Amino acid sequence: MPEIYYVGDADPSLIEGRKVAILGYGSQGHAHALNLKDSGVDVRVGLRQGSASAKKAQDSGLRVVDIPTATREADLIMILLPDTEQKHIYEEQIAPNLTSGDALFFAHGFNIHFGQITPPAGIDVAMVAPKGPGHLVRRTYTEGAGVPSLIAVAQDASGKAKELALSYANAIGSTRAGVLETTFAEETETDLFGEQVVLCGGVTELVKAGYETLVEAGYQPESAYFECLHELKLIVDLMYEGGIGGMHFSISDTAEYGDLTRGPRIINDSVRQEMKKVLAEIQDGTFANEWVKENETGRHNFQALRQKSAKAPIEEIGAKLRDMMPWISSGRSKPQDVSGG
Repeated sequence: MPEIYYVGDADPSLIEGRKVAILGYGSQGHAHALNLKDSGVDVRVGLRQGSASAKKAQDSGLRVVDIPTATREADLIMILLPDTEQKHIYEEQIAPNLTSGDALFFAHGFNIHFGQITPPAGIDVAMVAPKGPGHLVRRTYTEGAGVPSLIAVAQDASGKAKELALSYANAIGSTRAGVLETTFAEETETDLFGEQVVLCGGVTELVKAGYETLVEAGYQPESAYFECLHELKLIVDLMYEGGIGGMHFSISDTAEYGDLTRGPRIINDSVRQEMKKVLAEIQDGTFANEWVKENETGRHNFQALRQKSAKAPIEEIGAKLRDMMPWISSGRSKPQDVSGG
């Protein structure tokens, strides 16, 4: 079993002795900044000139400066900007202000692991990655609890990079729930795999295929939507609370038997082989190179795929049904689209 670190394992004085810059004020940025501030840390928020997030951060009692100023002032810089923006902002506004003894932190390993950002020698490079959305990181902190985090060290110039990462995790509340040490490679590759194969890509394609199968067989689109998408939250919540066994305990015996006998026919050996191919593309950098190139060339394919997905029949019927249930649909935009810094 890997070691899990808790409050008693962290040295609060390490982060308290630092001047911290949080770059970005999106989902994670606002949670990190506010939790650090409430933990007594000297924190400032670095945002682009004219950022719509500046007023929100200031209204929350945070000091807001531009990114170059933040990186000049701070000796610990946490980059919480979208992956696709980190490289050019690092090169233009962060790297010129780094000095020996500084620490560069990330909440996702993509840009370090795939060589988009190469920090100089003499600085610590570490990761603190909460395993939950920013609003949960903030809310649980205010309630006296926390969201678990992963920590990792890519460059240990000071000899204390791990301890500093653990101290940072403690200040945002994660040691209350548990902190697991990993590597930049493991965090990045498992995160991408989970997104592509299960949490996002796998789930959405399974939902759409199930819906289309029922509609093509003559069933009402509304019934198909409720069975294949709407009720998914119920099952996910049960699994989140009690694992697969807990979910099985809570559903009917008929549903459990169908799960155990028909599920393996859907996720069969050919699907597992495709999962291995996707994992290999992540591990060898194929996906990263494809995504970097997509962003460098204008995102044309990405935008076309987005538009195609938005026009899927299940999206059309879903929008109509959710309009009848406003309590479940807030219509939020992506945090990085509205408040990423």
